Amino acid sequence: MKSNITRVLAGLLCTLAVQAPALAQSTFPNKPIELIVPYPAGGGTDVLGRAFALAAAKHLPQSMIVMNKPGASGAIGWADVINGKPDGYKIVLLATDLMTQPNMGNTKITYEDFTPIARLNYDPAAITVRADAPWNSVEEFMAAAKKGDFKIGNGGNGSTWHLAAAAVEDKAGAKFNHIPYAGAQPAILALLGGHLDAITVSAAETYTYVAGGKLKTLGVMSDQRIKGFEKVPTLKERGMDISIGTWRGLAVNKATPPDVVAVLRAATAKTAQEQSLRDALDKQNMGYAYAEGDAFAAVMAKDHAFYKTLINKLGLKSQ
Repeated sequence: MKSNITRVLAGLLCTLAVQAPALAQSTFPNKPIELIVPYPAGGGTDVLGRAFALAAAKHLPQSMIVMNKPGASGAIGWADVINGKPDGYKIVLLATDLMTQPNMGNTKITYEDFTPIARLNYDPAAITVRADAPWNSVEEFMAAAKKGDFKIGNGGNGSTWHLAAAAVEDKAGAKFNHIPYAGAQPAILALLGGHLDAITVSAAETYTYVAGGKLKTLGVMSDQRIKGFEKVPTLKERGMDISIGTWRGLAVNKATPPDVVAVLRAATAKTAQEQSLRDALDKQNMGYAYAEGDAFAAVMAKDHAFYKTLINKLGLKSQ
């Protein structure tokens, strides 16, 4: 009898031992989650991250804390996540710089180091100048740029905004002096301060200043005109076939357990439908562009290949 009881108890202990990890994972999250924004406060990625963290409070039992970790066009923040414990408590808000930086030879981190949760947004690049600048059209700007060494600000060497300017430079036959900053917001402030001739960050990130009469946008790098900038022509309308922009989306360390990823994807899908998030995007004139995990992964793979080709064509890869 005792031996039977012993066998039963042993079996129960084994079952509990096997179930323990699963039970532990099923309680995720049981502490606050860090949302890593690899750019300075105030830029489009930061605005989206903070709006998402607030909206996610309805769909997660724990709070989400936004942590800005800027530097190296996003690589500082990426490294923080891929070098951290893969338990889902560090999420990163990626941008298209993850497609450009490794292809530039500036980092060994690639999209394959992450498991995608979902894409949330997409915004095209734009040529923006001060409101008192003497150029009122793309044509006027390009004509002047061909005569002088214009200072064009971007979000960092090898960033999407750097490549946007380089593509314009290539198509227009101009020569720019590319000035890198730690993100779009510092570049915008430098333009406002009169330290630059133009910037090529997203139209969305300049929207507040354009609406306030401090900046003006001459052209957007998209297939069609965009909301909030309906009077601004696309570069394609002006004879330059350039369509470049940035998406922003959530991801975790690639080694994160699938059940944790599932929890985050489910919460993100619900959060993406929150009106408060949509309102925050609309206020900044940022484009909503949701894509779930697998679809987001396909976008990243496609864009990685696109930027590899573009960077090689322009000869921008670091030696």
